[in-house]
Amino acid sequence: MGQTHTISSKFLNEERGVQVYLPKGYKVTDKQYPTLYILDGQWYFFNGVAIQESMRGEYLLPEMIVVGVLMDRPGRNETLNKQWDEFKSFIQLELVPFVDKNFRTTQENILFGWENAGFMACELILDKESVFDGAIASNGAYIDDNMLQPFDSLNEERYLFLANSTKDIYTVSYSDQAAQFLENAKSDNLIWEYRQFNDETHEALTNVSLYQGLKFYYRNFASLTFSSIDEFNAVGGIPYVESYFKSRGERFHLPTEVDEGTKNTLIWMAWKQDQFEAFDLLMKEFSDVLETKRYASAYWQNRLAQFYLKNHAFEDAIKYFEQGITNYPEEKYLAKMYRGLGQAYLGLGQKKLARSKYKQAIKKAQENDDPDLEKYQSELKSLG
Repeated sequence: MGQTHTISSKFLNEERGVQVYLPKGYKVTDKQYPTLYILDGQWYFFNGVAIQESMRGEYLLPEMIVVGVLMDRPGRNETLNKQWDEFKSFIQLELVPFVDKNFRTTQENILFGWENAGFMACELILDKESVFDGAIASNGAYIDDNMLQPFDSLNEERYLFLANSTKDIYTVSYSDQAAQFLENAKSDNLIWEYRQFNDETHEALTNVSLYQGLKFYYRNFASLTFSSIDEFNAVGGIPYVESYFKSRGERFHLPTEVDEGTKNTLIWMAWKQDQFEAFDLLMKEFSDVLETKRYASAYWQNRLAQFYLKNHAFEDAIKYFEQGITNYPEEKYLAKMYRGLGQAYLGLGQKKLARSKYKQAIKKAQENDDPDLEKYQSELKSLG
């Protein structure tokens, strides 16, 4: 998976191998991508690639270039114990420039480090000259005043996600201390979070922490989702949604308008949860999404119209039934839509029009052997 490249490091005085994964669309577009750097790529490069393969795209995370820094033992521990500063310089001054020069990057960089490489991730994200925008430190972290005070003099935000487990008796105290220090320091520039995943062990935590760390960094990247209309209203309704997408667009250089996915989800949720007041509001507020290809069918026009009809919003029901009949005259739905028109006109007290529409419904039902034919005939008869 990916390709292996070799970098001649002046700081380490040796050849260093790195693995590079490119998104599948890389070769057929001129798009630029953020980059995820994974220390200990010999173990965790595939974790980053797997997250990209399964989670990339507009729904949760952007497509990313993944770079795994190969640090095989015993050289790994030798480097981190005796060449700490040299290895930091290699990462910032040789590796990242190499990637930026040879691949189409946005120069938005996230660093993942495990165990003592997690200590390095903390140090690099707080470096005043850091090339990283976010860092994930799993199973190990360290922060002190000498690191934080110079960083706090900067007028820029960076992100740090700390993860550990009480089952990791070797390193959890370091992560606890780092989190406590940050809690007391109350840095204005560092956006951080510490989470313990106490079902995980020292070796296994990396799978969870890498995924959760990326979710933390990209926490306002995905389309919005809600579990209920009550939750949607509780956070602020449409003004909140509009504000979210404005901030999202400004941070990630994306459109600042509410995206189609969120509009669709909110409309469908209101419909599925039988929240007609919210449904009607969202249908009118997000009317542009109703003109998209998704709704260009008799199936959807009938579905929307039936919900309006159920809630006695007869004029809106008529609008969608007529759009369905005129624009998408699919035989399977025509009898249902003509019958819906009959019910809507009856609701408005227009019996003559109601009878006319019922007769059309019966005709279409007869032509298509509709099992509801007798029901339509009975309803027409009841009109007198």
